[in-house]
Amino acid sequence: MKFATLKYQDNSYPCLVDTDKNQFWPIFELVTGFKGDMNQLVSQYAALRDRLTPVSPGHDLAAATVLAPIPRPRRNLFCVGRNYHAHARELSDTVFKDSNKKADSWPIVFTKVPECVIGPGQTVMLPGTISSQIDYEAELAIIIGTKGKNISRENALTHVFGYTIVNDVTARDIQMRHQQWDLGKSFDTFCPMGPWIVTADELDATNTRVRCWVNEQLRQDAVTTDLIFDLPTLIETCSRGITLYPGDIIATGTPAGVGMGMTPPQYLRSADVVTIQIDGIGELSNPFG
Repeated sequence: MKFATLKYQDNSYPCLVDTDKNQFWPIFELVTGFKGDMNQLVSQYAALRDRLTPVSPGHDLAAATVLAPIPRPRRNLFCVGRNYHAHARELSDTVFKDSNKKADSWPIVFTKVPECVIGPGQTVMLPGTISSQIDYEAELAIIIGTKGKNISRENALTHVFGYTIVNDVTARDIQMRHQQWDLGKSFDTFCPMGPWIVTADELDATNTRVRCWVNEQLRQDAVTTDLIFDLPTLIETCSRGITLYPGDIIATGTPAGVGMGMTPPQYLRSADVVTIQIDGIGELSNPFG
């Protein structure tokens, strides 16, 4: 199944989406009495799943605006840095220069604040004089579906509700200035997300392709089999001593090809458009301005 948060007739709803038929069904039309948002749908999915089969034609998807699937996450996003070998190499003299750990010892985990999330097509706001080194990072994101703490690697994928796309937009100069990355990762609008959440039973996210274009120039192209730390390991790591809840988001790292890694570096400018595709999920595109 695919789920989205759609704005339709001046209201926004979590919806079931059929992208082949270009149709959608608000969850409240399928489940009488449902009044929740996407976080609540994720939390209640196991109980509602058998009631989410449409029995009538849906609404025209073209008549709705696609928002971020979880427009306001309940908590900070968990984000993983340096999780593709080629990306670790391309930034080995900059972002990762002072790291005293080998790339395959432990994952680097940081966070992005919930308020930086925006949806497909929305503009990422360049921060002017605050930073002139704005970069893109195409990433597969895990949506947790089942609460858990100290989750074992062997059971990790049973805790996944589904997957979506995020662009981990980064102010590189701010990232380098501070010893932790949260500030340079959390500017307003710095986390485009979407367009859909694809449920875990419909996508083998451990083996799917991640690509990113800037103004139609292909910059990033990798497969999630190239991850240094695979998806179960990331879930195990993030849940050590920390309870994960339904709706929590784990961004799994970006492939090589970021602007900072180019010679010379190529940072984003006003009117640039970044488009990310992940096979089995779809396309997320956002202008910068």
